[in-house]
Amino acid sequence: MELTHINEKGQALMVDVSEKTPTKRVAVAVGKIFMDKKTIDAIVEGSVPKGDVLATARVAGIMAAKKTNELIPMCHGIAIEHAVVDIETEEDGLKITATVNCFAKTGIEMEALTAVSIAALTIYDMCKAIDKRMVISEIRLVKKTGGKSDLNLN
Repeated sequence: MELTHINEKGQALMVDVSEKTPTKRVAVAVGKIFMDKKTIDAIVEGSVPKGDVLATARVAGIMAAKKTNELIPMCHGIAIEHAVVDIETEEDGLKITATVNCFAKTGIEMEALTAVSIAALTIYDMCKAIDKRMVISEIRLVKKTGGKSDLNLN
């Protein structure tokens, strides 16, 4: 398989998408942050000392999606048309889902993955004083549409 982010000298490069046709692209990523039941309860009750954990994490995830190309060196700057970060409580933690879409020449997968990652890190930061055993895990792409190949792992 040919590596697209490396030139013939083995040097890193940004892929040239200038000849590609823009299409509507959607990506969905998920992840989980495992935590104690008391931490879940504090988040749901709104008693975490640092404030509204879920609202802050949603905003952080959306902001991160918009800045992905500033964080990951070879990512193209993409005009995001819509981004949603949903957070659901589960028995052993929180499930984070990010859905991001655009009309562009290249994909939006990294933006969805970044949104989930930063939302999880925000939850961790806001709750670390009450739960030192939280684990961020299972961050993965579950769906992408647009471009050459679609993917649906739901």
